[in-house]
Amino acid sequence: MAEPRKPDLVALAEPNPFRAAWWLRGGHRQTVWGRLTRPRRSIAFRREILATPDGDSLILDWMDGPSGSPILLVLHGLEGSSYSVYVQGMLAQASARGWRGVAMNFRSCARDPGNLDRMIPNDRARLYHSGETEDLNFLLRTIAAREKSPTLVAAGASLGGNVLLKWLGETADPTALLRSAVSLSAPYDLAAGARHLESGFRRLYLEPFLKTLRPKALLAVRRFPEAAARIDVEGVRRSRTLREFDDAATAPLHGFAGADDYYAKSSSLQFLSRIRTPTLCISAVDDPFLPEPVLGRARSEASAAVEFLAPLRGGHIGFVEGPWPWRARFWSEETAIAYLARHLR
Repeated sequence: MAEPRKPDLVALAEPNPFRAAWWLRGGHRQTVWGRLTRPRRSIAFRREILATPDGDSLILDWMDGPSGSPILLVLHGLEGSSYSVYVQGMLAQASARGWRGVAMNFRSCARDPGNLDRMIPNDRARLYHSGETEDLNFLLRTIAAREKSPTLVAAGASLGGNVLLKWLGETADPTALLRSAVSLSAPYDLAAGARHLESGFRRLYLEPFLKTLRPKALLAVRRFPEAAARIDVEGVRRSRTLREFDDAATAPLHGFAGADDYYAKSSSLQFLSRIRTPTLCISAVDDPFLPEPVLGRARSEASAAVEFLAPLRGGHIGFVEGPWPWRARFWSEETAIAYLARHLR
């Protein structure tokens, strides 16, 4: 039996096309503007510490709402948290529809509500990475067990988008847990993305990530013998690219042979063909974190359940539109929640 034809990109985009703000042209400007100007405390959270099967904990930040209403689960990007501006933005969109929401902080990424510059360390040597889906699976099944006939949808940004897409493709019964899903600016091919960030102006994005990743890995070495036995301390200290850091810390700590093995096994690209849950992938062609050919490969590899919106502009989790800075709107967040809402009908 022939596979159904994929939805047409133009037809999907027609009801709500993205037009980059005239005052914010270029992928780099689109990428950084929201992070510099948007509030990080627009949502009132209720924090929950959820014990994991391996003796650690997940720190969850809940946005409460009407009992029985849909629940939006949001996954943040590399070194982000529930206080990342795009997480706050998507939860605000969900709240306006009367939904509940929960942001899952990846291990070691939760922020101290009293000091958002302080990350809260977790209790095991294991941290998190782009292919780590066990915690997501555990959380979804925990929520499903608590709720009576829960209505769950999910959105993941950047690294969180890769995790979500990988889980959708590798899980036997995803539709039993999630009605639909959206990824924003997912990397798809981790090796290609890491190489892309090593050239030109894009290198400037690396140090803010490494500034927190390096101390986090070194703290794990001091706290846990398992981490000390696996992590290359000098390699971590010398790392100036994501590949160097992943080769010295992420890969060995989590059981991979090296960065290449980690990237090969964790990239969501190879899982897109297996996705059966209605899923929308939003990526900009000018995303500084994503080589354009990878976006084309992702679209060609994906199953018919996966739809793509790929505007020429938008940057990395940017997609800022509006006539003036004080009237800015964030198209990808609005589009993501609108897509999820359509699949609740």
